[in-house]
Amino acid sequence: MSKPEASHQDEREGLPESFVRLLGDYERHLVSERDLTPHTVRAYLGDVSGLLDHCQRLGIHDVTDLDLRTLRSWLARLQTTGRSRTTIARRATAARVFTAWLHRTGRLPTDPGAALGSPKKHKTLPPVLRADEAEALIRSAADLADDGTPVGVRDVAMLELLYATGIRVGELVGLDIDDVDDERRVVRVLGKGRKERSVPYGTPASRAIDRWLGAGRPHLRVEGSGPALFLGVRGRRIDQRAVRDLVHRRIADVPGAPDIGPHGLRHTAATHLLEGGADLRSVQELLGHASLATTQLYTHVTTDRLRRAYQQAHPRA
Repeated sequence: MSKPEASHQDEREGLPESFVRLLGDYERHLVSERDLTPHTVRAYLGDVSGLLDHCQRLGIHDVTDLDLRTLRSWLARLQTTGRSRTTIARRATAARVFTAWLHRTGRLPTDPGAALGSPKKHKTLPPVLRADEAEALIRSAADLADDGTPVGVRDVAMLELLYATGIRVGELVGLDIDDVDDERRVVRVLGKGRKERSVPYGTPASRAIDRWLGAGRPHLRVEGSGPALFLGVRGRRIDQRAVRDLVHRRIADVPGAPDIGPHGLRHTAATHLLEGGADLRSVQELLGHASLATTQLYTHVTTDRLRRAYQQAHPRA
């Protein structure tokens, strides 16, 4: 083991001899007992060396004095020096693995790392379509449906409904005919946790659904179709993969548009609702979000667009 240890000498310079010996024991554990790759071992040792260096700066020279407060202060110092959330989360993981080993081998009476949290990663949204791109997407599908084939008519209806309502692809394929109230232009959706909600849709979606039910679905319906609103080519309830394939194919027909799937259409619908003046609570209810915090993610998209527009247009930007 002398050779691998030598490769990490620079990380241990300046540490007390007791910490250097501890790192040597830990390295042997990572290599021999956990059988980790050299790259992973190097990463763990680098992170733990940084933690032990922090301990030394605080006047801690015995690992038995390592506690949760010390671990948190180490992560806090990393944050103040500009480390990314991903880096801090990785080092928090390294600390937890290390303190678990210390406790398991009797070097610590308790495991302080078990209570150490990690910074939450920034939640990012996939790209969304502009309003003109969303219109071009559906127009592309409508052009292909001009031949009157049942599949083409169905595809337009599904795209119209996805964009009009922002429902999930799983909710779309789970719809039955009776879930559509065309008189009131609402669709009854069974969402996550089997929570039911009603979502309105507009005139274009209404026309597309009417055409599908009148001129498309009857041609695909078979004995085992049941009440499913949307059917596949074999007459059974359409599956999610077929809908995803459809969205990706039609997006490819829109020049410059980002490659999104059905969930991207859901994000697009939410973003356009907020940009059009809808309040956050209403959008939360339409999307079926349990938490308003989830819906608030979409405000980041609209704020970014406002900022770009401001920077492009304002002379003092």
